[in-house]
Amino acid sequence: MEDGVILREWFGRVDSEKTGSITATQLKSAFAIGNLDFPLSVVQQMIRMYDFDRNGTMSFEEFLALNKFLIKVQQAFSDLERNRGFLATDDVYEALNKIGFSLDTPAFYAACESFDQKKNGRLQLDDFISLCIFLQSARNLFNAFDTAKQGRVTLDLNQFVYCAASCRI
Repeated sequence: MEDGVILREWFGRVDSEKTGSITATQLKSAFAIGNLDFPLSVVQQMIRMYDFDRNGTMSFEEFLALNKFLIKVQQAFSDLERNRGFLATDDVYEALNKIGFSLDTPAFYAACESFDQKKNGRLQLDDFISLCIFLQSARNLFNAFDTAKQGRVTLDLNQFVYCAASCRI
């Protein structure tokens, strides 16, 4: 219960205009205060993932859902970073599996390479969170097309373009 009060207070401070919702710019600024430097595109993707009413902003209830996801991601990172401040590639693979992302080798390495900003085989926390946001968004979109729940989809060009545009970060 105390966490809910703390989160409500935090949300209230971020919602500087007192509208009951926060924008991507406000959320990005709040993350920066906590030393998490995400590109605005990643923060916008976070909002899209949990914007249940599709109004382009994040209500407190939507923020709680995002927070739950971020706590799970942070815990997986913390369990494996061994006070180094980063995850090596093998650690990223294990952390993703803990969260529930099981990728084959080519997909895993392609995703890691895309989010390894320094190109040194290490992901900082913000890189890892960005990767997980991308993977969760891709999973959500895939599941929307996998109506038979068989783990496979067939897309025409229009659907593929829609998917690619929806998952961009």
